[in-house]
Amino acid sequence: MDLSFTPEEQKFREEVRAWVKENLPTEISHKVHNALELTRDDLQGWAKILGKKGWLGYGWPKEFGGPGWTAIQRHLFEEETALAGAPRIIPFGPVMVAPVIMAFGNAEQQKRFLPGIASGEVWWSQGYSEPGSGSDLASVKTKAERQGDKYIVNGQKTWTTLGQYGDWMFNLVRTSTEGKPQTGISFLLLDMKSPGVTVRPIKLLDGGHEVNEVFFDNVEVPAENLIGEENKGWTYAKHLLSHERTNIADVNRAKRELERLKRIAKSEGVYEDQRFRDEIAKLEVDIVALEMMVLRVLSAATSGKNSLDVAGLLKIRGSEIQQRYAELMMLAGGPYSLPLIREAMEAGWQGNFPGGNPALAPLTSTFFNMRKTTIYGGSNEVQRNIVAQTVLG
Repeated sequence: MDLSFTPEEQKFREEVRAWVKENLPTEISHKVHNALELTRDDLQGWAKILGKKGWLGYGWPKEFGGPGWTAIQRHLFEEETALAGAPRIIPFGPVMVAPVIMAFGNAEQQKRFLPGIASGEVWWSQGYSEPGSGSDLASVKTKAERQGDKYIVNGQKTWTTLGQYGDWMFNLVRTSTEGKPQTGISFLLLDMKSPGVTVRPIKLLDGGHEVNEVFFDNVEVPAENLIGEENKGWTYAKHLLSHERTNIADVNRAKRELERLKRIAKSEGVYEDQRFRDEIAKLEVDIVALEMMVLRVLSAATSGKNSLDVAGLLKIRGSEIQQRYAELMMLAGGPYSLPLIREAMEAGWQGNFPGGNPALAPLTSTFFNMRKTTIYGGSNEVQRNIVAQTVLG
């Protein structure tokens, strides 16, 4: 196992760093470094900048229009963009559904859907979770009934992240009730502008609008939008989830947020407290350990060795680390972390409350939002069972 980077890889890192410095809008990086809310224009604007360069699909092979980077190059790209304050690439299109279309879609589907994903022009949403189907995705009830050359879709999805912006949605739908629940699921691509699609916001505790309910009332979907074979969607869903869980680990964002934690601790006068610094040190050790795990996987992939299926492990550790740095920021700010006037914060003003450091205003919102990380993408309890079965035997 070699965890050091070659001169060629270091040169690649420097090229990415220079390009990001020149092309990442300063107003967007300011928002990211200070945890201010990103608008659709911010997120899609950065996606289009990457798309124009050919880097939005940074994990894609050349045959599908990607840069054809190695696993190490992809890691270095993720690290440099995160540390520079770039928004996370919204994963639903380029990171999640695109690999499924590449692996299981036909040539016509690849030609039709991949260019819009690569350019950042088309916003994709994920239609997996339902009110009664979260970590137990095999129990999905949204029904798609074949009628000639189309499917009629009825049902509901929930917790649809940024679904209010969605142009298209990839859906797990039930096309059969025979046999095991997993065998009756299909993978269907659905135009969210279709008649019968209703997106209803779920307001969060802090007043934010990040997630949604999506209802389907006799929505007509052309049968040509079915990926692969009917009733084989569970196989495609598992392929997609392996990409999602690795993405959730997000070690590079954790490294950036660690530095933000240190800045807040210093500004609030708690960095010199030995017990608090111990907590920061323990977090930093865990982030380094997570990074080493990621590099081990990359090293194995680069050398052609078979690595362990550790997507679940990366998801578990990465999500727990995200919750811990959010909690430590809250502790550093103390009671001054609590005031949040959303409209005022977005305007750059939080009022004259005691200790009114603007950097503290978003902390409560981030802390509560991060509670989701150990639940979505398959809850950590379920992931531990999967790891026990597939890795430990």
